[in-house]
Amino acid sequence: MERIPITPAGYGAMKEKVRQLKETERPEVIRAIQEARAHGDITENAEFEAAKERQAFVEGTIRQLEHRIACADVIDPSTVKTDRVMFGCTVVLENLTTEGAVQYQLVGPDESDVSQGRISVSSPLGKAMIGKEVGDEIVVQAPSGRRRYELVEILSSLEEGA
Repeated sequence: MERIPITPAGYGAMKEKVRQLKETERPEVIRAIQEARAHGDITENAEFEAAKERQAFVEGTIRQLEHRIACADVIDPSTVKTDRVMFGCTVVLENLTTEGAVQYQLVGPDESDVSQGRISVSSPLGKAMIGKEVGDEIVVQAPSGRRRYELVEILSSLEEGA
């Protein structure tokens, strides 16, 4: 079974989502199915069909999340050294073309959200950064062309205020 890196916060969020689906969504779907059945003939009942589709979606999501939780390799970013880029680190990069700075935390694929400054270690930029040191150049082939960055700083989760 392939281990999937995840932060403690991401692991907790996944477990909470499963709890919410089991304790809230699942009972709501069951009630909707019972209610639709009470309307009589279910062969042409759109409410019944919609409720059954929702049930399949909820159960599939629960199974998928439980599998991801079983495969999770929880890594606490506060224990990561900051001499080289590793999972959990927060990095500051300077785009060598635009001279703009960006800050990202390297997280697992289930936690990545670029709008929140979290990118996956398995993304092209994430892969290119692993093992780099401050001052190193990082080159990534993007759909819009080559992007060049300089690694300006590596922060631990404690330094970034997490």
